[in-house]
Amino acid sequence: MIKLGILGSTKGSDVPPIADAIIAGELDASIEIIITNNKDALIADKALKYGVDFAFIDHKNKSREEFDKQISKKLLEKEVDLVLLIGFMRILSAPFIKMWDKKILNVHPSLLPKYAGGMNNNVHESVLKNEDKETGCTIHLVTTQVDQGPIVVQKKCGVFKNDTVESLKNRVQRLEGEAFIESIKSWGKK
Repeated sequence: MIKLGILGSTKGSDVPPIADAIIAGELDASIEIIITNNKDALIADKALKYGVDFAFIDHKNKSREEFDKQISKKLLEKEVDLVLLIGFMRILSAPFIKMWDKKILNVHPSLLPKYAGGMNNNVHESVLKNEDKETGCTIHLVTTQVDQGPIVVQKKCGVFKNDTVESLKNRVQRLEGEAFIESIKSWGKK
C-alpha cells in the first residue's frame, strides 16, 4: 500500500477521485495527511469529508527552507511514500525536492511543455487565446526546474468554440483525477 501525503493551497478538486478510488478498492493506497499553507483553502473540507488528518502550516515570515522542513516533518511522521501536489501554490525548495527525490508528483493544467510555469486560470486563458485545438493535464515528477520534471501521464481533451475558462477548467480537472490515479498506480509498480 502506498501512503500518500497531499499538499494543496486551493479547493483540492483532485482529492475526491483519488479518495473514492481508494475506498472502491481500485487504488492500493491511503491518504495519510493533507497539508495546506492557506487557512481558508477548501481542501480542508475534503480532509474532513474523508476523515484524513489535516495540517495548516503557515508559510508567512519563514524562509522557503524552514517552511518546507515543517512540511517534511509532518510527512515523515505519517511515513508518507509519495507526495501529491494538488493546487499547491508554492515552489518547493531544492533541499525538500532532494529529500523527496522521485517521490513528488505535480499536476499541471496543460499538456506540458506548453504553458509551463503558468498557473490555474491563466493556463486556460492562454489555451483559449491561442485557439488551441486540444488541451489537458500533465502529471510529472517534481524537480528543481518548475514544470520541467519527467512526464508520468498526460490526458487530453478537445477545446470547443464555445468554451469559457470555467468550462475548460472543469473538463481538464475531471482528467486530473484519472491521471493522478494512473500515476499513483504506475509509481507503485516501480
